[in-house]
Amino acid sequence: MSVATGGSEAAAAAGGGGGGRVFFQSPRGGGGGGGGSSREEAVAAAAQVQQRRHQQGKVTVKYDRKELRKRLVLEEWIVEQLGQLYGCEEEEMPDVEIDIDDLLDAANEEERALKLQETLVDCYKPTEEFIKELLTRIRGMRKLSPPQKKSI
Repeated sequence: MSVATGGSEAAAAAGGGGGGRVFFQSPRGGGGGGGGSSREEAVAAAAQVQQRRHQQGKVTVKYDRKELRKRLVLEEWIVEQLGQLYGCEEEEMPDVEIDIDDLLDAANEEERALKLQETLVDCYKPTEEFIKELLTRIRGMRKLSPPQKKSI
């Protein structure tokens, strides 16, 4: 099974699409015996397209776009700040993983700060300002919940 995003294959090919939707599609079968008429093949293809549209409608998922946007902006800021702290580009950066949801699970600010200090233990520059700013930025955020199924 493969995953494709967008409104339809035609819209995706044209550069458009639904953006916030995820469709699960079965891989296309590459087979079929010869001997069928072109009309039968056209009817079968039309039925397959109709079935695919029906399947896509059943598994369309809607995400909270506002939360996702805030999270993306925060993650971009984190990558930029880590680049400055480690003095390198993102590709050269050591493997540092800051899990925002894990931080939000922490009981209080002190526990969050301690987790961040442990994560940044290899950084040779002072990290206190970064930690303080990150804790300020995540204040009021909430964990990303699993996607909500959109009823049809």
